[in-house]
Amino acid sequence: MAELEPGIYWYEDLEVGGSYMSPGIMVTESHINGFAGLTGDFFEVHTDDEFAQSIGFKGRIAHGLLGLSMTDGLKNRSEVRIKAIASLGWNWKFVAPIHIDDRIQAEITILALRPTSKPGRGIVTLGFQVRNQHGEVVQEGENIMMIRMSEGEMID
Repeated sequence: MAELEPGIYWYEDLEVGGSYMSPGIMVTESHINGFAGLTGDFFEVHTDDEFAQSIGFKGRIAHGLLGLSMTDGLKNRSEVRIKAIASLGWNWKFVAPIHIDDRIQAEITILALRPTSKPGRGIVTLGFQVRNQHGEVVQEGENIMMIRMSEGEMID
């Protein structure tokens, strides 16, 4: 697999098998509390250390969807910039817990490319492996995105 260099990528610039690393981020207690407040998901495994420990975790863990949301943010902050139009969907697995103070980072791989019936657009499937600071996969999955071609007028 070829590692993508920093830069802006149109549909035509991408090849199946190309990959890149996102930047990393430390998941903090503030992230978890803020996400709970934003979503209304106050399930005790995210908000109560004793409860989380009583069911086998070393302490509170991040919401799975918080990990996915942060991964999408890492993708968008990457030095590899894909000319996206819109996300079309996610297929995602929560493999292992993300703990407070874990640092996560994603390896992103181009899994598939196909043009659309509309000029100027293509579809890319991105594969993700999200790892913590110990190299353990904590989440993985795919994101299908509509992206721009470098030539061709956009038609709605």
